[in-house]
Amino acid sequence: MTQELSGMKVAIIATQDFEESELTEPKKALEMAGAKTVVISSKPGKIQAVRHDEKTIKMDVDMTFDQVQASEFDGVQIPGGALNADTLRVMPEAQEFVREMDREGKPIAVICHGPWLLVSAGLVRGRKMTSYHTIQDDIRNAGGQWQDAECVRDKNWVSSRQPSDIPVFNREMIRLFGEQRGREKRVA
Repeated sequence: MTQELSGMKVAIIATQDFEESELTEPKKALEMAGAKTVVISSKPGKIQAVRHDEKTIKMDVDMTFDQVQASEFDGVQIPGGALNADTLRVMPEAQEFVREMDREGKPIAVICHGPWLLVSAGLVRGRKMTSYHTIQDDIRNAGGQWQDAECVRDKNWVSSRQPSDIPVFNREMIRLFGEQRGREKRVA
């Protein structure tokens, strides 16, 4: 990766039954680019990963929502997994976290079913994005402009469809977060 994210602190928000590759691969890409990642969930301990519908690894939770403020982070990554996303979308603390990140113009990277959280947080109206094809109606019904593309960039958001798109998603996520890093350095 060509962008240097050294000094950036990125929240990764997930809960049980997240899609393994949609958390682990972007996390690795962010860390290789120099960012510090923090896995945030509703409860401490470990969260279960899945590969489609089969359980795989367990991931350590670094912090819980009640221990963090969105203002402590420079960006957020939201993996998919239908059960993970369906749980996150109804959590008021997860909704408020992404609302605050968006209000501050911080980068949001979301993949697969992850956009459900953005829909439930009331953030999708007027935004261009992609997702797993089965939730395109949810995005459109929330006022978003859904596109069938590997990756869609709209202002401070980057979205992607599914695990096969992760290489493009990671590249665009690092680019987006790097642009944020550049803005922060110019302001300082």
